[in-house]
Order: sequence, then C-alpha cells, then structure tokens
Amino acid sequence: MNGQNLIDGEWRSGIDAFETVNPSDLGEVVGRYSKATESDVARACAAARDALPAWSACNMQARADLLRKVGDVLVERRVAVGTLLSREEGKTLAEGVGEAVYAARCFHFQAGEVIRAQGQWYDSGRDGFNIVVTREPVGVIAAITPWNFPIAIPAWKVAAALAHGNTVVLKPSNFVPGCAVLLGEILQQAGLPRGVFNLVLGDGEPTGGAIIDAADGVTFTGGTETGRLVLRRAAETMTKVQMELGGKNALVVLDDADLDLAVDIAGNGAWRQTGQRCTGTERLIVTRGIHDAFVERLMNSAKRLQVGHALDPDTEIGPVANRPQLEKNLAFVERARAEGAELATGGECLKRRTKGLFMAPTLFVGTRSEMWCNQTEAFGPICSVIKVDDLDEAIHVANDCPYRLSAGIATAGLSSAERFRRYSRAGMVIVNAPTAGLEYHVPLGARAPSGFGPRENGLASSEFFSETKTAYINHGE
Repeated sequence: MNGQNLIDGEWRSGIDAFETVNPSDLGEVVGRYSKATESDVARACAAARDALPAWSACNMQARADLLRKVGDVLVERRVAVGTLLSREEGKTLAEGVGEAVYAARCFHFQAGEVIRAQGQWYDSGRDGFNIVVTREPVGVIAAITPWNFPIAIPAWKVAAALAHGNTVVLKPSNFVPGCAVLLGEILQQAGLPRGVFNLVLGDGEPTGGAIIDAADGVTFTGGTETGRLVLRRAAETMTKVQMELGGKNALVVLDDADLDLAVDIAGNGAWRQTGQRCTGTERLIVTRGIHDAFVERLMNSAKRLQVGHALDPDTEIGPVANRPQLEKNLAFVERARAEGAELATGGECLKRRTKGLFMAPTLFVGTRSEMWCNQTEAFGPICSVIKVDDLDEAIHVANDCPYRLSAGIATAGLSSAERFRRYSRAGMVIVNAPTAGLEYHVPLGARAPSGFGPRENGLASSEFFSETKTAYINHGE
C-alpha cells in the first residue's frame, strides 16, 4: 500500500524505510513505509498553519457534509479497513470490522456537531448590553496515536478536530500506520482542502516532539510515562494538552452477582482484543462467598478460548500486536510469579498453524492489592484475582491503585451498584458489563495519571478542540 507521508495535499516519500509485519504470521510483510524527514515535518506543520484560516471559516454545512462523507466511505469499506487492521495489529476480523464502523460513527457524530455548536446568547445585568459566547478553533492540532486502535483513535481525534475548525498533523504508531494512511486517502477523496490534514510517519523523537513544538494543541493517547514526557514538552510553549493514558482497571464481583454473567464480562474485559485495551480489566476483586466458584469457571473459560490467526473464522483472540509487547507480557508474568502470585492458567506462548505472537489468556490467583502485579499496567491478556470480604473492602481495593480510568461491578443489588458508582475514583464506571466497551457520543477519559486535560468524544470534544470567546456588546438601547 501507499507508505508515504501526506503533506500539504501531496504524498511524499521520506527516509529510513521500514516495514510492518503481520503478528499472526511473522513471515508476511503488511506494508512498507518511509519516515518523514525533519524538513517534511516542518512543511506539514506549516501547511496546517497556512490552511487554518480558510478551513476555520469554511461554511458549516460544507464541513459537515465532508465529515459525513468520510464516515460513509468508512462504512462502505469496513471489510477492507478491518482486514488491513487485523493483518497489521492482530485483532480478529470481526473486531477489525467493528472498529472501522466505530470510526465511521465518530465522523458521523462530529458532522452533526458542526451544525449544533453555535454558541450561546446571554442577557446582561447592565442595561443596553448583550453577551455572546462563541467557540473558536484552537488552531493546529498535533494528534499522536497508539497501536492498539489503529483506525478508531485517529478517527475520533481527527473528526473532532476538523469539526471544530482546526487543522491536523497526525503521527500514528510505527507498528500500525496502515489505517492512518488509508484515512488520509479517504479524507483526500472526500474533498478535504490541502493542508487541512497532514500525516507524518516517524518515531516519537524527533517526529512527535517536532509537531508538539509547532502545534496549538496536542491530543495524545499512550502510556502514562510517555504522557509525562509529552506534557513536559508542551509545557515549554504552554500548549493545550489532552491525554488518555494507562489503566489498571478493576472489576468487582459480589456474592449476589449472576455467576455466568460475571465470568462472561470478566473474560471479555481481560482477554478479548488480546487484553490490549486501556479500559480492559486487569484486576478482579471478588468477595469470599462467590470467589472459588468464580475462579474455577473463569479458569475453565480461559482454557476454552480459541487463540489463533486473526483472519481465521474460529479465532476468538488474535496475537499480541508486536514483539516488544509480547516480551513485556512474558516479563510481567515472570515477575508476578516471583512475587508470589499463583499462575492458575496461561502465561505462555502458543504454537499455531502460522508463526505468530500468540499468548495464552493468563489468570493469576491468590494475589494481594499491594503486589506489583496489581499496581502496574500489563496491557496484555493478563489479569489477577484479589479476594475480599465485602463491598466496602472491594471499593477500597478498587481505589487502591494509582490509575483512574475504568472500573466495573457485577452485582444484582441496585444499592451496591450505586454505592460503587458513587465512591469509585475511576473516570468511567460500568455495572454488569465489561470495563471495556466505549461509545462515541459520551465522554471518554479519566483522572490523572490515567488521563489529563479535557475528555475526548461526544459533547466533551468541544472543551479541548475549541476555545470560548465572550463578547460584551453595548447596543445602547
């Protein structure tokens, strides 16, 4: 496929060509790409700056129609997009197609936001005055995206940025640039003016740093430690920052929970999409009365899951997305065992019909909240069980972790669910459903260190991608 950088409406080759391989079949090259040069990055940022005045003043209906067209094309091409995603990232085909549809819905939603975001009118406490509050674009947006959602995360960032009149320079992960390139092609075909969207491929340094320095706003999704580096760099120029970072999400299972449902949502949250979701479940906090039965069923469920090639129709869990992550997963397992966590199942690589990065769903039992394995993000198909006495202890343990992204509870009691919702410190709370599973029309985000700045998605997008202006008008009457 086209492996170039999109700069000011033209596809340009860079330097230092690199390849991506299929994690389901390491012998298959998926794409060949070239990293942007330093001058390419500078040109991309300058092009976004030059295109800003015209795009921010673009007729709202024309802008809305263009974004809707992009969403329509993503729906039409969802199988092709999903297949590319599955080959380059390792999601099952159903997950890849589902992500393509989710990306389309982000564009459709933001197309509507163009029309809805019309500002506010206030009466004044002073005679002869009116007050108008409008929203204006932030300017040039640097969007830096990770490898675990190659089309959804670029889509929700780019769609929101464009809807509010900003221009964009996107830098995707080098592990999965294919979908970002495809998105650039679709935006071009939809008629987006040159320079409004630019795509640069390259490493975090120097490419990511250079676009942060040139931007008016930075939207970043990735690990917490990298997020701290982004924040420090942006602080030098007082650039607006929005970040969605790491998680160590907990699912509480109470004695009154529907056991079948609890096992299903725990397994979904922990192991589906190979555990590579920032909102995935990594801690299972289970009360004593249900603990043993829950663990036995969950362990058996893990053993039945079909791990294999992402494009095989019977595969339920695809490969780990890349070798560095697989190595981190295996190191995590060894350290957890060394500190005393009991490995109930999984923890090893699997051989399948192709040579790929396959890992068995992994479950630890007999762990305590303060253990390293319960305080550190794994970001793989790995979770651990912590036994507690009651709801109050469960809430304490769920909050006993520096991460503040997502948390869930399985219970038949409405009062227990409400108590958990109220006292959880997570940015998102889920009742009787997996901790992972986001919708595009509501805010996504968490408290630091799992997030920083305004939330993403839904109506919350305007808080980051626009700035308010308050005008006091003395009309003299």
